[in-house]
This record gives sequence, C-alpha cells and structure tokens, in this order.
Amino acid sequence: MTYRKIVMVQNKKIALVAHDNKKADLLEWSKFNRDLLAHHEVYATGTTGATLERELGFAINRLQSGPLGGDQQIGAKIVTNEIDFLIFFWDPLEPMPHDPDVKALLRMAVVWNIPIACNRTSADFMISSPLMEGEYHRLVPDYDAYRTRRIEWGKIPAQGAPEPANHDTSGQPE
Repeated sequence: MTYRKIVMVQNKKIALVAHDNKKADLLEWSKFNRDLLAHHEVYATGTTGATLERELGFAINRLQSGPLGGDQQIGAKIVTNEIDFLIFFWDPLEPMPHDPDVKALLRMAVVWNIPIACNRTSADFMISSPLMEGEYHRLVPDYDAYRTRRIEWGKIPAQGAPEPANHDTSGQPE
C-alpha cells in the first residue's frame, strides 16, 4: 500500500469528548493543561464544549452533543483533516446507548491515523510530547485505489431475485 503525508501544523486541531461519567475528569485535565490547549484550536461536543469554554476562558468550537450527532461531526472533521487528534474520555463501565456512534468515531480516527487518547494518562503523554511543538507529517494510506476500484454489479443477485439455476457441468443427468 502506498501512503501520503498529511501535515499537522504547529497549532493542532484537538477534539475533546467525554461521556457523562468522565466529564469531570476531562474538565480537570483541561484546566491543568489550559495553557497548552490555549495554543491550539479546540473542538468539543455539546455541554462539554460549553463547560470548557466557560472554565478555560477561551473559545471552543462547539458541536452537537454526542448522541445528537456531535460524535459524527467530529468523525467528519477527521476525514476532512479538520481534526488532528482526539482526546475522548469514555467510560468503559457504563452502557452506551449510542455505542455505534462511538465505534464509528474511533474507527475514523484509526482509518485516518490520528492520535487518540482515551484516558488521562494517554492524554498527558500525548499533550506533553515534543511532537506537539511543531509541524508533524502523519502518514495516511492512499485510499485512491479503494475509491476508484471497479465493482462488478451484475455478479450479486438483487434482493428477491431468484438464484441462478444450478448448472451441472458433469454431463450426468439430474
């Protein structure tokens, strides 16, 4: 597979997301790292964004609440290179009614090779990395071959269409 480079500029675009039981952790972490975060463009979903903006004292790009589409908005921004990395404090012990949305968001982060921190420790390591200081070239698979692949539409029977007859090529009568 071939790869292409996507440049992450010095001022990174960071998405902050937290499930309800982890919002206090994300807020505390964000306050501790306020000065670092202030040098970057920060995105957040729903009430997390409103709370962060009020508590940190700088503008947050606020999206919808996660269950109302905010997770998907962040996923779309990852695909269009508008988000460089994701800090997502999720609660592994609570059932998530919008679990497919969460999985889709994490999938987009992996497909487009952006860093993901899912807890305070990984977020600490990520935000304090020397790679945060300057430009970074992340490698992303070149999906052009996938986009331009040829699909043979006639080989899949339509729903409700009869299956092709079983043609015995042995020459023996049935």
